[in-house]
Amino acid sequence: MNRNQQAYDRGTSLYSPDGRIYQVEYAREAVKRGAPSVGIRARDGVVLAARSRTASELMETESVEKLHKLDDHVGAASAGHVADARKLIDFARRQAQVEQLRYGEAIGVETLAKRVTDHIQENTQYGGTRPFGAALLVGGIDRNGTGGGTPRLFETDPSGTPHEWRAVAIGGSQGEIIEFLEEAYDHEGEGPTVEEAIGIALRALRVAADELAAESVSLATVTVDDGYAPLSPDDVAEHLEHVDDDPDDPDDAADPEGSDEATDED
Repeated sequence: MNRNQQAYDRGTSLYSPDGRIYQVEYAREAVKRGAPSVGIRARDGVVLAARSRTASELMETESVEKLHKLDDHVGAASAGHVADARKLIDFARRQAQVEQLRYGEAIGVETLAKRVTDHIQENTQYGGTRPFGAALLVGGIDRNGTGGGTPRLFETDPSGTPHEWRAVAIGGSQGEIIEFLEEAYDHEGEGPTVEEAIGIALRALRVAADELAAESVSLATVTVDDGYAPLSPDDVAEHLEHVDDDPDDPDDAADPEGSDEATDED
């Protein structure tokens, strides 16, 4: 029985007798070991926020990319193995450019997310490959003919499944952060504004950290007017000051994932 178990464990495209693909589950664990990223869909755009982890104080934090521009109207946040995430980001960018060249219009956010997840799923179906040990949050604006647009936010899973969310987290402490988002996000109304969503995202990242430094946080917004727009470190620091002044901000939150350890995941 042990030898049979190992055979299913090593097969990247084999179902176990209980209907599981172990390599996909291991890939999900790799995502959980990374620093968290948060996405929030606002009424007027999408906010992407991520916390970076460095192996040494000598490392330049700007070299750890967690937020990525996919096109003028769509961006992504990553968690998990850095190299795997970069390959997915490069694939998504090519798909956005192919759509623009072929049809003369920007790719839809849902279309882009599903093309990425189709690519991810192929690595769970064929031998000689392994699942991507990374997850993405794909957020952007689906433009309409009146000049406006609809904010959309999708999560990609190592199994190749896309899910649309109003607010979501990937990476370490995902469960605790999503629990916070369920309480902080306005389910009954139209949702927060982009400015309000930035505060919610930063407080959500605080759930998984004793303290949040501006140099370890990346923030970007995607709106109809400005498209994908990363915030400068000074802007991040200013928003963090407002979070620190918020009496509802969670205090003394510990990182159960051991965020100070240097790993290959981010």
